[in-house]
Amino acid sequence: MPLLGFSLAALMGLLLGLLGGGGSIITVPILVYVLGFGAKESIAMGLAVVGVTSLFGAASHWRKGNVQWKAALVFGAVAMAGTYAGARLAAFISGSVQLLLFATVMLVSAGLMSRHGRKDSAPAPAPQKRSVPLMALVALGVGALTGLVGVGGGFLIVPALVLLVGLPMKQAVGTSLLVIALNSLVGFAGYLGHVDVPWGVLGLFTAISVAGILTGTWASHFVSQARLKVAFSGFLVVMGVFIFFKNWGALGLR
Repeated sequence: MPLLGFSLAALMGLLLGLLGGGGSIITVPILVYVLGFGAKESIAMGLAVVGVTSLFGAASHWRKGNVQWKAALVFGAVAMAGTYAGARLAAFISGSVQLLLFATVMLVSAGLMSRHGRKDSAPAPAPQKRSVPLMALVALGVGALTGLVGVGGGFLIVPALVLLVGLPMKQAVGTSLLVIALNSLVGFAGYLGHVDVPWGVLGLFTAISVAGILTGTWASHFVSQARLKVAFSGFLVVMGVFIFFKNWGALGLR
């Protein structure tokens, strides 16, 4: 099982590099159901893996001029406050409930990704700058979700940067990876002291994921993004339903 888990770490990084988001959402299921860690440990480790991996991806986009630093720092600073609060709130929620919330995020992400994948050939909506309070509210919400369930939130951050901040899509993807990195690392810091972190496993998993994202960033020029998103959304539906089934008893409905 460890060999399979670390092989899937490479797949996670590859997907993150190919899509600019989405790959991070499979990190927690790998850690829980393949490597056998508890829910809270897996969410904390997932945040660290996603943070470091996204940072490498953001650096690759930065070299291509696709990172808007002002937007990343302003949006990221607000989101980080939400992330830290979400990580602290997680201490009062059971691991099973966290996984149920995580599964819900997977299903919502699958719907958005599938819809966006089918419309990739259509003209993108014109970016419009919105009010600062609205942008701050979205950033806080994305951050809280990141801290609570351990997802990077790229499927929410990219649309927010396009529609609320007014960034072009390529810059939104690169900037999103930097925001994800900042959010995730702050979220991981919020879990320290509450969970035991197996640093050796975390370091190896992260190193393999980084190799995956660098490969995925290079391969993104040769892969159909629309087909990949639709296929990946189907995988998220399967995994989301599986996690719901495994943790449904946490709601006391059995």
